[in-house]
Amino acid sequence: MRVVLLAVATLIAFAANPLLCRAALGAGELDAATFTLLRVAAGAVTLCLLLRLMPRQSASSGQGTWRAAAALFLYMIAFSFAYVSLATGTGTLLLFGSVQLTMLTVALRGGERFSILGWAGFGLAFAGLIWLVAPGVSAPTPGSAALMLLAGVGWGLYSLLGRAVSKPLVATAENFLRTLPMALLAFLMLLPQVTLSLNGALLALASGALASGLGYALWYALLPLMAASTAATLQLLVPPVTAMAGVLLLDESVDLRLVGASLAVLGGVFLSIKGRAADGRA
Repeated sequence: MRVVLLAVATLIAFAANPLLCRAALGAGELDAATFTLLRVAAGAVTLCLLLRLMPRQSASSGQGTWRAAAALFLYMIAFSFAYVSLATGTGTLLLFGSVQLTMLTVALRGGERFSILGWAGFGLAFAGLIWLVAPGVSAPTPGSAALMLLAGVGWGLYSLLGRAVSKPLVATAENFLRTLPMALLAFLMLLPQVTLSLNGALLALASGALASGLGYALWYALLPLMAASTAATLQLLVPPVTAMAGVLLLDESVDLRLVGASLAVLGGVFLSIKGRAADGRA
């Protein structure tokens, strides 16, 4: 039950991030570098405040690393710049395809193995993702496609590094603090291109404080409880959750494609976890 609750809370946070990012960047409310800086700063402040309220947690240190911070920055900055021009469906497919490839490659090199049922589940879930985003897929420019692929690599590496963390809240706070000077440097380098509005700033702060800061701490709490391949497959649930959020919050319509693709992803994730559990390595 603890794993299920952590997974649900984490997926909700992950689903909120692209919605907030698209709302700010797609509408031109904010430039990508400013969005990234505010997102990182809000996450760092929120996490540090939480640690102040939890003395036993804040007594620990050394959980974050510069490697994890670099991976987090790569994901955040590339994600922001890619979504300036990428269509939603194309970005989703590129991001999650890159994340899965990164995490599964490292998992296989590290000795993890999928059963036949596990591979079938992953294939079904990924096919469901393609079906879900297919109407929004268009040919991307080489630059934006490369940026989103880099974002996927960064997130995949950040996730893998979190599997060895024993204090997820501390680790996430330290990683955000280490990422802050990188985001500030990127902002200063692109200062002439800054675009800022109150609405865009609020969206970036919400993305950083809630969907990123708290969401990533929950993700780091969840990662040690599962195999890397299971964590990779589980993230394929994010696009259906995002689509369902659009239905509930934005009055978007429900059609057969959304229902069918979501069921395919859910079924695939279930088969993948079932296959891992049968091997005793869920």
